[in-house]
Amino acid sequence: MRRKLAAGNWKMNGTPEMLAELSTLTGGENGPQILICPPAPLLTRAADVTLGSPVEIGGQDCHANPKGAHTGDIAASMLKDAGASAVIVGHSERRTDHAETDAQVRAKAEAAYAAGLTAIICIGESEEERLGPDCLDIIAAQLDGSTPDTATADNTVIAYEPIWAIGTGRVPTMEQIIETHDMIRTKLTARFGDAGANMRVLYGGSVKPTNAAEIFEAENVDGALVGGASLKAADFQPIIDALAAS
Repeated sequence: MRRKLAAGNWKMNGTPEMLAELSTLTGGENGPQILICPPAPLLTRAADVTLGSPVEIGGQDCHANPKGAHTGDIAASMLKDAGASAVIVGHSERRTDHAETDAQVRAKAEAAYAAGLTAIICIGESEEERLGPDCLDIIAAQLDGSTPDTATADNTVIAYEPIWAIGTGRVPTMEQIIETHDMIRTKLTARFGDAGANMRVLYGGSVKPTNAAEIFEAENVDGALVGGASLKAADFQPIIDALAAS
């Protein structure tokens, strides 16, 4: 059985004072896995605050190389040393703002594996692509190009995030979410067999306490990658509770 995952991406937000709320998050007995990805300068302090709690800490990005002359970048092994257990790669904001390609995302995922981290590989379409006839093919191509051949259910999570829904308050219809997640599951199973059938697939894009329960009803939605609603425990805990109840 795939364990549900509630992952929070703080993006370029957060202060040391905000970390105190992390220790209040709970998934309940046998509940979902909880992961918070704060900015890199807060990683070690976040890991200290959550030590002994059900909350795990992740990074928001990593470099494909283990070390070198890459000013401003961070190696996957550095995230691991700071207390991270996972790292987001290929987020649409990285793909858009830094022109990251599927090949670069795949290399970052491989670096995460080498460092002992779970890679949360993000894929998703623009609004123009959603309205076009080839939307699912575009998402499938991203999935194939961004996911390493060495991906397993233990080292990889896929996060489907329609770009047009991130931070906009707009959410795809349940029919669109179900269709897309079912396609992703079919592709993963065809490529990786049992590992693909057991790989977790998250939905992300304006997930809130008010819509989480409905989204989590979909069979192949194994949790969520949450942005703004993960910054405060009062917003994130109801999403975790909805996932636990799904």
